[in-house]
Amino acid sequence: MSTNTDPGDSSVRAFAVGPTESGWSRRITRLGVDELGIGDVLVRVEYSGINFKDGLASTEKGRVARIDPLVPGVDLAGEVIESNAPGIALGSKVIAHGYDIGVAHHGGFAELARIPAEWIVPMPEDLDARLAMMVGTAGYTSALSVAALERCGLVPGVGPVLVTGATGGVGSMAVGMLAAKGYEVVASTGKMDEAEWLQSLGASEVLDRSETSPESGRPLERERWAGAVDCVGGTTLAYVLRTLRYGASVAASGLTGGTDLPTTVHPFILRGVNLLGIDSVQTPIGARRAMWARIATDLRPTWLDTEEPSVVGLSDLPSELDRILAGQMRGRVLVDPSR
Repeated sequence: MSTNTDPGDSSVRAFAVGPTESGWSRRITRLGVDELGIGDVLVRVEYSGINFKDGLASTEKGRVARIDPLVPGVDLAGEVIESNAPGIALGSKVIAHGYDIGVAHHGGFAELARIPAEWIVPMPEDLDARLAMMVGTAGYTSALSVAALERCGLVPGVGPVLVTGATGGVGSMAVGMLAAKGYEVVASTGKMDEAEWLQSLGASEVLDRSETSPESGRPLERERWAGAVDCVGGTTLAYVLRTLRYGASVAASGLTGGTDLPTTVHPFILRGVNLLGIDSVQTPIGARRAMWARIATDLRPTWLDTEEPSVVGLSDLPSELDRILAGQMRGRVLVDPSR
């Protein structure tokens, strides 16, 4: 398979989505380097990752794509091959994710990506492109979640911490990060056949999703969790709120279980619980770079250096994007645009 990644060449291979005369299209195409968007830094993409948002961007009903055509891929890592930005040297390794990447600015599902300097994260010393994308947007969101819980007082040894949607990218990363810091982690999943895998990541117990997502007419239930990372939303988040211990917090970042929140004010005014919203898209770049430094050190997931990720090429993307939308993907799947 030929590639074309010299910045002097006229085009690069990319996976693009968007409307055509015959309907919505997901296709491999070639884009001119000058069509990659505005930015000071040209990156040879070594790896991207497949995120739920990429799945949404790849479909017309997802209503995520804001340019036509769009190269999805909301995160990427690779080598700088052209730079007009002070402090970002040729040959340096970098990470980019969030902001408009893969939504209104061409993303990581291409051999090259042109990125504004203010969106660039220098690669931390103890990571490389593959490891960084094994973490990716999902792991970054998990790191934000753990950090938010700790700012609200969560410490190891105070009780079990629940992670919902634990087989997904954010959930599995959260399990590994919390376990690495010494927390007792309880993982909830709709895929009980993955219980052994979740335990290998650090979960001390695995619960069936049915136990953590029932609707209830009761505003409060037995206090159970010292904290929680919720990647699901909907009735699952409502369950978490009514079962948190007094003063505990939940970091919420997901909506795969729905955008409605069928709860009451009782958890907040009778137990003093905290609902912490987690946004990974618009984090200021200084805070983003600092969080990646933590991901490489004290928030490094337990399994990062031993797990072998699945790696696919551009031609595999249609089926892989369908899988993540159907909730059939486990952990992280990486994309190598040179394949």
